[in-house]
Amino acid sequence: MEPRNIEELWVHLHWLTTLAEQGTYTAAATRLGVSKAAMSQRIAELERAAGISLVQRTTRSVRLTEAGQQLVDSTRSQYSQIAASFAQVRELSGVPRGLVRVTAPVAFARQQLVARLPTFLTANPEVRVQLEVSDRLASLATEGFDLAIRHTAEPPDTHVAWKLCDTDSVIVATRGYLRKRGTPANPDDLASHACLFYPRSSGETMWSFERKTGRKREAKPVILPVNGPFSANNSETLRDAALEGLGIALVPDFTAQAAVQAGKLVVVLPEWRVTGAFAETLYILRPYASHVPRAVGLFVNYLREQFADGFPL
Repeated sequence: MEPRNIEELWVHLHWLTTLAEQGTYTAAATRLGVSKAAMSQRIAELERAAGISLVQRTTRSVRLTEAGQQLVDSTRSQYSQIAASFAQVRELSGVPRGLVRVTAPVAFARQQLVARLPTFLTANPEVRVQLEVSDRLASLATEGFDLAIRHTAEPPDTHVAWKLCDTDSVIVATRGYLRKRGTPANPDDLASHACLFYPRSSGETMWSFERKTGRKREAKPVILPVNGPFSANNSETLRDAALEGLGIALVPDFTAQAAVQAGKLVVVLPEWRVTGAFAETLYILRPYASHVPRAVGLFVNYLREQFADGFPL
């Protein structure tokens, strides 16, 4: 049955806004928890009621026409306000509930985050966590994420940011590799070793070291080029290559922690600090909002408590 008045089109307008944010019928349908066919039907009904095309379809994505974009721009804020108001009302029950959508880097999520989820979810049975594991820097506002965990030197000033913890970069290898090739005594010795590294777009890969002197650092760093048989744009993959005895890998401490604590890898050059390879801080980010759902706030506090001590090796 076709909608006969504007009140019957409210849901259609909301679905159009979701389609604009997600970019495809499949993604929008997933976000709304409906079928792709239902999504397409509602948009078609809205176009017939408006008497004008609202969506331009291609084989891989959709984009709004000028009329469709105007409609979305004029109604988006109202739907956001309705959603925020309803969330506040639901929280009056005193029970944390709802969906928390999180995006986090691959290695951190797999090595550290997932193992800590059961305790939180058991303590908050009405809360669900949806995790996107990706090294892609997703847009929280347009993709509907409540939180992002970012390994970065400076959090963007367009978001609310909490410091999760400090992290270090470490170089690690198996004892078997070191017995075969020798243990480096200083950074210059790495020239004769197979180094496993994160490729950089600037060409030659350089590793930078500063000698640790208590809690202070020496002023002059040691910077040297490295080479090896394998490179990868994922620290967990580099760690796995080191576990196979391919060489000495440079990775964040949260990637190496479990293998080092299990004795499968050892830290090389422990009296030196690696600098400039990976960011030295993990942050939790969320978009600015007048109201933060209780479930989101609880999850942030839980993660900050869990990671307060960083990743001791």
